[in-house]
Formats: sequence, structure tokens, C-alpha cells
Amino acid sequence: MIENIRLSFQGIFSHKMRSFLTMLGIIIGIAAIIAIVSTIKGTNDEIKNSLVGSGDNVVEVNITQGGMPVNANDGVDMKKLPIINNEMMDAIKAFESVQDVAIYHKAISYEGINHSSNQLSGAYIYGCTNDYLRIQNYRVQQGRLFTDKDFKNFNKVVILDSTTSYSLFNGEDPINKTIEIMGNPFVVVGVVEKDDNFQPIINSIDDWYDNYGDESSGIIILPDTVWPIVYAYDQPYEVIVKATTTENMQDAGKKTQDYLNSFIQKSSVPERESGGPDSESDSEEDTVKYKSKDILQKAKDLQKLQTSTSTQLIWIASISLLVGGIGVMNIMLVSVTERTKEIGLKKAIGARKGAILGQFLTEASVLTSLGGILGVLTGIALAYFISNVAEVPVAISVPSILVSVIFSMVIGIVFGLIPSIKAANLNPIDALRYE
Repeated sequence: MIENIRLSFQGIFSHKMRSFLTMLGIIIGIAAIIAIVSTIKGTNDEIKNSLVGSGDNVVEVNITQGGMPVNANDGVDMKKLPIINNEMMDAIKAFESVQDVAIYHKAISYEGINHSSNQLSGAYIYGCTNDYLRIQNYRVQQGRLFTDKDFKNFNKVVILDSTTSYSLFNGEDPINKTIEIMGNPFVVVGVVEKDDNFQPIINSIDDWYDNYGDESSGIIILPDTVWPIVYAYDQPYEVIVKATTTENMQDAGKKTQDYLNSFIQKSSVPERESGGPDSESDSEEDTVKYKSKDILQKAKDLQKLQTSTSTQLIWIASISLLVGGIGVMNIMLVSVTERTKEIGLKKAIGARKGAILGQFLTEASVLTSLGGILGVLTGIALAYFISNVAEVPVAISVPSILVSVIFSMVIGIVFGLIPSIKAANLNPIDALRYE
């Protein structure tokens, strides 16, 4: 065995360029797989760390239609949804899994927000109370939060996030300055920042991103009492719940969701002609109701998306391994042809089929194993390069390295089998006559 390995290295280094080109497909395939697995694992680890360290335990209970979130400017009829009052809030807060609860309005605006000549192309507009800001962990950077007088007197004041403040005021102090929202003047009383490193990650989830966009585009917060000034029509509140523990998040969201949906009037679902094949699915699509989504579910959605994407990419990278395996088979067949006389001589002096078979299988395995090791090193370097350029986390997976090296060795055995069998079955007399 040791002699076979020595001869394999001797053959590889005697044809360096040919051996490298043969290994290239293996190197590329393994490198791609290592880089993909490392970036996906790094992102998943960051998500887990963010969840453990956040301590927010926040669950959003949003208005949805057909299971998808909708908001104030989607043109959805929400008249049959309940008007959430203090009694309902107390009932939600009474759930054992709920620590705190707040209500809010939410809309997306793509125009009509400006200060002087500066215009904001897109922003979230919230109508809420200070309870909402507290639960969402907003901290004041400049100015203040809303006061009781702001709510009671219907004061046209706003709080901006730092992104919106910079976009509208070019880094200048925005406090007590006026912005326009849909033609209505509002005075800026505060600038806040959200203590949440996890939000940019969860915004990459397809269904959430498509319906809510990227909150880094800007946030504008109004007192809920002046919300109708911007949006003249009535809109039901959405709900945010803070669970007592991370483990209770799902229970808190489910109970709040079911409680609010119990108040929805049955007539909110349009009537359909009975007997139609699509009547049930159409009714479900038209149903406007509350649906909870907590940060854990968002993390699961993201990890599911990442797993699906990485699986597809790994399959694509595996094509390179297949091509590399075919290259190994081809070069081993060439090697058998070149060494026909050598094989004939060995068999003539007593070498058995098994010895010849083992020699060529070992050579193929060593060749692909070297390719696998070089691929692992290249993949690690590629992963860190991607991390530096794209600013994504990387975590090297030791099991994936071991599996990659073993798999590359298996490729050598599988694709080296036919050339090895051909070499083992050569007739020694014909082999010695070969020119």
C-alpha cells in the first residue's frame, strides 16, 4: 500500500502540469462547496447569536390578506376588522405568555415626504404610542419622545430615525424643524435609533421583504392620534406583543392572533357561489385577518431559504466534480495506455490482477485527494475573500472539510475503477508486444 502511494506521487510529480489540469475540476468543485457552506454557516451562527443576545422577545401581529401582510396604502378593505380598545389590550396582556403589548398603524410612502428641496423616495410611516417605541427598543439620539400633550392636543409632531434625518437634513440638527408629509407640515421633535442588529438579516426573507421592503430606507413616526391627518380613512391597528420569554414567543403570538380574529365579522369574507371548485381557495385569498410572525419564525424562514439556496448551489458545484471525475478517468486511461509495457512486465514476473488494480486505484485516489485538499484550501481562502468584500460572516465547518476530502477520494475510486480494471485485465504477452 505504501509503495503504491509512493509510486502514485512519483507519477503525479513527473507530469505536474497534466496532473494539475486533471485535478482542476475537483479543486473548483470542492472550493465552491466549502465557500458556500462556510458563508451559510456563518450567517446562521450570526442569526443564532443575535437571537440569544437580543432579549427582545417581540412578536408582530399584522393585518394580512391571503396570508400576506398588507398595509394602509394597499387598498384593502379592512372595515370588518375590530377596533382594538383598552379592554381588548388588557385581555391580551392577561395572557401568561405576554409581558407587554402595544398597537400601531403602519404604511409605506414612496413620495410626498420632503424638507425644503430634499425629498425622501421611500419610508415607513408609523402611527403609534410611546409604548410601541419602548417595546421596539428605540433609543433617543436627539430631542425627545412624544408627550401626553402631543397625543391629547393632536400635535403635528414626528420622530425620525437617523437614516431619514440624514436624508432630509443632510446631517444638520433636525429638532424643531418642519417636514412635509403628504402636504401636511410636521415638526421634528426627536431622532431615534433602534437597538436591533437582527432586522437587516430578516429583511432578506422573500415574503417579508416583498411586502415591507428594507426598513433602512427610512422610518417616520407620528402620534397615533394624528394618523388620520396623513391617511384620511380609518385603518385598524396592528399589534406588537412582547413575550415573557423567548420560548413563549410563539404562544404569545398565536393567542393574540386568535383572540383578535375572533372579533372579525364573518361577513368580511365575500360570499361565493356554492359548489364552485375554487370557492374555498378564493375565500381564503380574500380573507383579511390578523397573523402573528415572531423573530424566531423569521429566522426559520431565512434559514430555510438559505438551505434551499445553498443546496441548489452545491448541486451546481457538483457538476464541476463530475467533470473532474471524467477528467480523472480520461487521464488514467491515457496512463494505462502509456504504461502498457510496464504492466505487462509486472504481470510477467508474477504481479497479480489485484496488485495492478490496487496500484491504479491508489493513483487515482491520491490524485483526487490532492485535488480535494487544494480545493479545501482554495475554498477557505475564497470564503474569507467573500467575507471581506461582501461583509458577510464566515464560519469554517470542519465536518464539511472532512466530507469534501473523503468525497474527493471516493471520486478517484469510482472514476478510476474502469481504467484500473482495464490495466488489471491486460494480457501480459500482448502488453509486452505493445509499441
